[in-house]
Amino acid sequence: MDLQAFKQKVLPVQGRLFRVAKLFLRNREEAEDTLQEVLMKLWTKRQQLDTYQSVEALAVQMTRNLCLDKLKSHANRTTEDNADLTAVQAAGVSPYQQTELSDTASVLRRIIGELPEPQKLVLHLRDVEEYSFEEIEEVTGLTVNNIRVILSRARQRVRDSYLKTNDYEAGY
Repeated sequence: MDLQAFKQKVLPVQGRLFRVAKLFLRNREEAEDTLQEVLMKLWTKRQQLDTYQSVEALAVQMTRNLCLDKLKSHANRTTEDNADLTAVQAAGVSPYQQTELSDTASVLRRIIGELPEPQKLVLHLRDVEEYSFEEIEEVTGLTVNNIRVILSRARQRVRDSYLKTNDYEAGY
């Protein structure tokens, strides 16, 4: 694979790879470093990339594995940056609404972060990255039916945990 083919196949997916890395690492700088490492590994393997059915699936799998390795070796779960709050402030909503949205986002990040790894990955790929079930099948190696079950359970768990959190906070 030459430079032009690499630019056409690999570089357009770097945004998705960054979001997958940030999902696992919860730190912008760590996610950027991981993205750089994955892109370097893909570049050094560029001659073998044509043998893969989906370079994007390979790249997502490499990103996921590298993130899991970093989490195991560092055992560091750093705090999220305030990018969501900054985006809300730019939208021109009141401070009360900003606080509500920020709190809700924080609760949802915590709930999703507590999901088992397969549920977290499938939920992210489907609902955030908008992958098709076939693309998720390529990345994870799971069957489409298994993906549907995992996704359904993940969504149900997030929904139940969110409602439980809100009911508890309201004093019910």
